Amino acid sequence: MDIHEYQAKKILSGFGVTIPRGGIVYSPENAENKARELGGSKWVVKAQVHSGARGKAGGIVVCKSVLEVAQAADRLLGKKLVTNQTGPEGKIINRVYIEEATDIKQELYLGLVFDRSSESIMVVASTEGGMSVEEISKKKPETIIRSKIEVAVGMQKFQAREIAFGLGIESKLIARAADTIIGCYRAFSELDATMVEVNPLVISNQDQILALDCKMSFDNNALFRRNQVSELRDKSQENPNEVYASDRGLNYVSLEGNIGNIINGAGLAMASMDMIKLAGGEPANFLDVGGGATPEKIVKAFKLISMDEKVKVILVNIFAGINRCDWVAEGIVQALQKIEIKVPIVIRLAGTNVDKGNKILKESKINYIEANTLEDAANKAVKALGK
Repeated sequence: MDIHEYQAKKILSGFGVTIPRGGIVYSPENAENKARELGGSKWVVKAQVHSGARGKAGGIVVCKSVLEVAQAADRLLGKKLVTNQTGPEGKIINRVYIEEATDIKQELYLGLVFDRSSESIMVVASTEGGMSVEEISKKKPETIIRSKIEVAVGMQKFQAREIAFGLGIESKLIARAADTIIGCYRAFSELDATMVEVNPLVISNQDQILALDCKMSFDNNALFRRNQVSELRDKSQENPNEVYASDRGLNYVSLEGNIGNIINGAGLAMASMDMIKLAGGEPANFLDVGGGATPEKIVKAFKLISMDEKVKVILVNIFAGINRCDWVAEGIVQALQKIEIKVPIVIRLAGTNVDKGNKILKESKINYIEANTLEDAANKAVKALGK
C-alpha cells in the first residue's frame, strides 16, 4: 500500500526526521489561507498523487505570492496528472500540499528497501539527490552507497554515521544526519514498510537536514496490525478493480491484455498466463480466487472480470485439491445467472470431483467452451478472440 507524500512526512517526523512546515488543502481558498499561515515569501504547491516524477509533469509549482499559491492550487485540483509512472491514464489530484520553500545547499538521496537475496534491509544513499535512483545508478553509479542492515540486530549508530560520512556531510552535521537515517530506519522496521525513500534529503543554507520529498509503501499483509497506517489508504489513487478485489479477498492484478483469468492458486495462475502468451494471447489480469474457492467467491470473480472493458474472452482454469470442482461449477452457474457475460468463456476443470463439476456445467445449459488441459484452454481462449 502506498501513501501520499504529506502522510509519509508526518510519519517520519514522528521518528525524529525534520520536515519543512506545510499543510494539506482541498481548495484554492484554503491554499491561500495556508500560505498566509505559514508566512514567508516563497511556497511550494505539490499535487498529492501516488506517483513520482510529479515535478516533470507540472505537479509541483514554486510560488512567490499567496495569489500564485491560490492560482496553482486551482490549476491542479481536480485535474489529471500524467507522469511516466502513472501511465497515460494518469491520476486525479484531489488534494495539494502547501509547503514553505527551502534554501537548498545540497541535495542527497536516501532509500530503504528489502534485499531479498541477503534477507536484510538495504540502505541506499547517494550524493546525487533530486533524480530517481534508476537515473543515479545509470549516470553516476559510483556515487551510490549501500549498507546492509541485519533484521535481527537493527541499524547501529556506527552504520548511520558511516553512511553520513560517505555522503560527504560536514562533520558538525554528522550526528544530525545519523539521527535522520536512523529515524527513517525505525519508521521502516516498526511500521512494516516495504520502502522508505527520501528524495531529496536536503541540507539547507541554515544547516538543517530536511526530508524535502518522501515516499513510503507498506506490506498489505501486515496492515491488520497497523491501524494507524491502514487508515491512510487512499482508494481513489488505486486501480478500482484492484480495490474491489482486495475488499473481497481476491488476489488480483490488472494487466494490459484482453484474456481475463479466473484461476485458483498463484502458481497455476502464473502458468496459465505463460501458456496464454505461448498461444499468442495477452492476459488481462492475474486473478487467484484461492484454494478454498466457494461458489460465492466465483460469483465475485466473474463480477470483477466483467468490470474490465478490455476483456474479450474469459478463461476459467481450476485444479481442485482442497477445493472441489462441483463447488466451482455451482459458482460459475450462479455467476452467469446473475451477471450478463457477453464474451466467450473457456472453462477447464481438473482434480477433485471433476466429473461432477463438468456434469453441473453441461446440465445448466450455460454457453461455454470446454477445455481438457491447460494448453487446450489457452489455445481455445486465443482462438475465441478470432486469432
